[in-house]
Amino acid sequence: MGSDIDVHLGKRLRRRRRLLGLTQQQLAGTVGVRFQQIQKYECGANRISASRLWQLSEALEVPVGYFYDGLSDADRRELAGESAGEGGEMFARKETLDLIRAYYQLGERPRRRLLDLAKSLNGETDAA
Repeated sequence: MGSDIDVHLGKRLRRRRRLLGLTQQQLAGTVGVRFQQIQKYECGANRISASRLWQLSEALEVPVGYFYDGLSDADRRELAGESAGEGGEMFARKETLDLIRAYYQLGERPRRRLLDLAKSLNGETDAA
């Protein structure tokens, strides 16, 4: 297993790849590696070189800094003995990403209605 930074970069890589709806094979083909290498990056088993990180950021249409977002927060939580939190786990789920994609394919009015429905199912009400 790689260092904490390698694991963090791998999680960010997986999250963005899934958000774009790409398979490991598709991403691998774009950057010129085998899908097994993408698997190793995503689990933190292999380090991502600077040049490969650049290629991945181009393929995933994010700045290189995207992969480092939240790293200092993750380090603080680890030092405090807390887990990484459910936010990251929630966005790693396939159904969450499917829902987000479907939501943004809707027009503004249907999105607002869907949000209102979700809030009402959860028992929330708007004060406005």
